[in-house]
This record gives sequence, structure tokens and C-alpha cells, in this order.
Amino acid sequence: MALSREQQDEIDRQRAQVQATRRITVPALEEILFQALPVLDHGFVRVVDYMGDDGAIVQAARVSYGRGTRKVQEDRGLINYLMRHRHTTPFEMCEIKYHVKLPIFVARQWIRHRTANVNEYSARYSILDREFYMPAPEHLAAQSASNRQGRGEVLAGDEARRVLDLLREDSMRAYDHYIEMLNEDDAGAEGEDAAKRDSAKRDPGRQGLARELARMNLSLNFYTQWYWKIDLYNLMHFLGLRADAHAQYEIRAYAEVMLGTLDRWVPHAASAFREYALGGVRLSATGLAVVRRMLAGEPVDQATSGMSAREWRELMAALGRT
Repeated sequence: MALSREQQDEIDRQRAQVQATRRITVPALEEILFQALPVLDHGFVRVVDYMGDDGAIVQAARVSYGRGTRKVQEDRGLINYLMRHRHTTPFEMCEIKYHVKLPIFVARQWIRHRTANVNEYSARYSILDREFYMPAPEHLAAQSASNRQGRGEVLAGDEARRVLDLLREDSMRAYDHYIEMLNEDDAGAEGEDAAKRDSAKRDPGRQGLARELARMNLSLNFYTQWYWKIDLYNLMHFLGLRADAHAQYEIRAYAEVMLGTLDRWVPHAASAFREYALGGVRLSATGLAVVRRMLAGEPVDQATSGMSAREWRELMAALGRT
């Protein structure tokens, strides 16, 4: 991830500011506040603001004034209880705001989570940078034969090189045409891309296409940015889906970085989330009955379980049985 000088200067200015406040702050999260945490090749996640901490969850659950004299282990136990029994409202008392830079196709998955406040970079108003996502070779895979929205074996050799060449060439061509239609100088070109500026210089005698129209030629691997504010409960719901091993790698990479910010912000809630949500398994009534029958020593297979073949496979995988 490469930040421009302007971006780094802005981050440095933000981190240099110190505010006096009576509000609760979290030192571990303050350490990384405003910092750009790299994700993928050009993306990042930044925590830019937050409200509340583990104590705010406990306070809301007890509907009390102040923190009281409860012991830390009692607070942790209460948070575990709330998480275990899915009492969600106390977790909604905490909020966090992120600045995220991400490929457009990841943003289109992400926006399906509608329980947040979002303000995205406007390509109607501004010009997008010459930055597009290129998968690392280990993440360049064929279509899965068993999962319509999953990946299969990793491509290798000439096939992988050809795909990467196509992705790069198409992205560069799309951006060159984008700049040409705008009739703007390509200020985003750096390094080897700078050579392309000669073909993307502004023509004073030609009127450029409107930015809101020129952007439609760009592909989904170009980067966008947004501010994304969400409460803790809905953040954990997002992470539970997107940090899962079955999630697409690119959005999972963002979720894993955000999990790290969760650990800093609300360590007790994050620990409970990892224990009961990320690391736990929810059983249906039929699945629970199957487990009880197995514990009683009864031989059970899919045909006698009352479960569909897919449910049975999922249950056996969760129990570590083939």
C-alpha cells in the first residue's frame, strides 16, 4: 500500500492533535487512531472515531450510572453471558467509524450490510486514481466445481501469467480511455505509468466528457473509498460473515484487519465474539437431537438423522467427523 504525500501529511496532522475530553477513551485503540492499516495491494482501513468501550456495554446492560465497583472478571462474565444468549442491545451502545479504501467489487459485497452509515468517494465530483486491484498469484484460482460462488484450484504457470497480463492490460487501457474521455491530465500516473501521460495530456481545444459518464468505463477492480460508521453489534454481525473461512478472500482480508481493531477497542467483547460466534456452532433442534443420540451410543447416519445431506455434512464437519 502506497500513500500519497498528501494522504500521509493528513494522517500525521490528525495523529498530532491531542484533545482534552471527559469521554471514555481506549488507549490501545488510540495508539492506531487515524493510521492506515494496509489491506490487499492498494487498500487500507483506518479507525477515525469511536464511542464507548467494554464498560459501556456493561453499563447499558445494568442500566446504572458510572462504572460502579464491579470487578473486571464480573464485567467479563456479564459480556460473555450477553453474547452467549444473544442479548444484542447493550452492544449497540458502542459505535466506530472507519475510513476504508477498497476495490469496487469488494464495496458492492460490503454494501449488502445495510446497518451502517456510509459516505462514498464521488466519481461524479472527483477523478479516480490510477489504482486497481491485482490478485497475488496464490489467490488466482479457477471456478469451484462444487460451489457456484467459490474458488477451486490455484492457477499456475502460463495460464496464471496470461490472466494477470489480461487483468493488467485491460485495467490500464480502461483508465487511459477514462482520462482521455475526461480530457484531463493523468495526475495519478507514477513510475512506469508516467510514460503513458504523453497519450493522456489535456487537449485545450476539446471539451471533456462529464465525470459522471466517463467513470462507467472503469472496471470493478478500481479502488474507491468511503467512511463507514456502525454500532458494535452490527459490526460483529458483519465480521461473523466476512471473516468466515467461506467468505471471498478479498473482503475477508478487510474483515481480519478490522478484527484486530475490535481486539484493541473492546477486548472483552471481542474475546466473547471469538468464543461464541466465530469459534462456535449453532445447532438446529434436529442437529442437537442427533448429537444427543450419538452421546448415548446410538449409531446415526444421514439416512436416520432426519437431516438433509447438506445439513448432515455441515454437522459432521463441525463435530470433526467424516
